[in-house]
Amino acid sequence: MHEQLIARIASHEARVGVIGLGYVGLPLALLFAESGFRVIGFDVDPQKIEKLARGESYIRHIGPERVAAAFIGGKIEGTADFGRLPDCDAIIICVPTPLGEHREPDLRYIRVTAETIAQHLRKGQLVVLESTTYPGTTREELLGRFESRGFHCGSDLFLAFSPEREDPGNERFNTKTIPKVVGGIDPASLDVAVALYAAAIDHIVPVSSAEVAESGKLLENIFRSVNIALVNELKVVFDRMGINVWEVIEAAKTKPFGFMPFYPGPGLGGHCIPLDPFYLSWKAAEHGVWARFIELAGEINASMPRYVVDRTADALNDASKSLRGANVLVLGLSYKADIDDDRESPSFEIIELLQERGAAVAYCDPFIPFARRGRKHDLGLTSVACDAETFGRYDALVVSTAHSAFKDPSLYAQSKIVVDTRNVVRAEAIGQGRLYRA
Repeated sequence: MHEQLIARIASHEARVGVIGLGYVGLPLALLFAESGFRVIGFDVDPQKIEKLARGESYIRHIGPERVAAAFIGGKIEGTADFGRLPDCDAIIICVPTPLGEHREPDLRYIRVTAETIAQHLRKGQLVVLESTTYPGTTREELLGRFESRGFHCGSDLFLAFSPEREDPGNERFNTKTIPKVVGGIDPASLDVAVALYAAAIDHIVPVSSAEVAESGKLLENIFRSVNIALVNELKVVFDRMGINVWEVIEAAKTKPFGFMPFYPGPGLGGHCIPLDPFYLSWKAAEHGVWARFIELAGEINASMPRYVVDRTADALNDASKSLRGANVLVLGLSYKADIDDDRESPSFEIIELLQERGAAVAYCDPFIPFARRGRKHDLGLTSVACDAETFGRYDALVVSTAHSAFKDPSLYAQSKIVVDTRNVVRAEAIGQGRLYRA
């Protein structure tokens, strides 16, 4: 049966279903549609489906013209009706994998999705999980549910894991050009999954098992988390020594081998790096192993928003002002430069910590006019204008995101105090005010 499915994929007769039309699922659905496949996009949010049907994009770096060409053009059908799952030859799962209150993996979305698929599963389908998770999830959470309904993986059902590798706003790499790691539950499943992704993505990297693919994704993010934690710790150390950590990094990266630059910041943001490493540390503990690097890196990175607030308080003290009662403007709500993605952004915690210490806080972000309500935060704020006169009204500015707009030196001509966590403001840009690195 797997030869038949591969043949349907090769002829582009196969229909692809993508569950979850967010930052991962939407670009993937668009890519398969643009590669000549019929696509059904599933999401539990009817308003999201309605927007897409009108050709509207709710993700800034995905242009509305691309959405309109796919959805209005009939290449993708958006639906909240999961009864349509049997119409799909391949089903790709792109749902969130957050952490629980105690940093334990929260697999509720994977489990609900797996149960839903199991209710509608038919023979001859490929199911691929893309959501980042701990090693063993595909086998433990999906395979068992499907086999309990009488399906045998490798003959009448095919199951694989292929981790998402999205970098919103990256102009060099996109869904089509980023190499795709694929691991199957069995050889037949791997063959089918490789055939599917190879029909839309430039370079496929097959690995020996779903567990290797799951682990590879975690290693990528743990590598970044640990190295970011290192430079964040060095930032604090060098600051006490009166040494500019940014200049140190520039000096070190002139070495043409054996060094890779990482940069400090106000904390970690995005869906991957702040969360994914703890999926492995939790699973490691289940096996009696303590993942100390992961836990220490998490502790350091999680402490950075408080460090930024302390530096802001010190800066105000230098000007004989108290943080309590001060008017503070946080520049940037998104977690990285020049995108509208605010998932897990450290700016939220910085704002809340400043408010807890009595400051009146506003924010400025040209990409996020309204602070969206999230799972952990509900600021109820709207962005102020991005101009020098507005900035000059505040007792202190905290640069939390390195948006290109914030690099304009004229913005800071009237600023009193600037606490820069991203090294985007030059001291000479500030008239009579003072610049602090944090």
